[in-house]
Amino acid sequence: MWDDFDDNEEWEDGSEFDPKAQRDQIYSHPLMQKANEIVSLTHALVGSLDEARKELYGGMMMEDAMIICAKFAGAHGVDAYILKMENATIMKVHARHLNSMTYQLAMEETHAEEHLNLLREAVEEFRLLFVDWIKTFDSAERYDDGWGLFI
Repeated sequence: MWDDFDDNEEWEDGSEFDPKAQRDQIYSHPLMQKANEIVSLTHALVGSLDEARKELYGGMMMEDAMIICAKFAGAHGVDAYILKMENATIMKVHARHLNSMTYQLAMEETHAEEHLNLLREAVEEFRLLFVDWIKTFDSAERYDDGWGLFI
């Protein structure tokens, strides 16, 4: 019964999935390194907020920063153009929201402008890397997933 699988040459393409190599490739990518820097800077800013603002803004800001990393890993791990674009769009939205939160904090005078500028500069550096990264997406790997986006 199970001998049928031994003769299936389709499964013997010689390229086994190596999760450690995949993880190392993701975490060594400049975009992921910048995203991790954004997480660290966000964590430091949120950690210095008073309790009321930490409760009000802290969760959203940390969520924004961490989703950027998660969606990069999701996009980097697939070839499908539409999935890459979906993840990239979500990354953009969260990066922009995180950046806008720095202006909210500035209006409330919670931090010195220099501290907020560190996060803004990191988001801008991320944006520049992001623009170069999405240029590498292969639109030939496009298929209609039934939602009508990025077709």
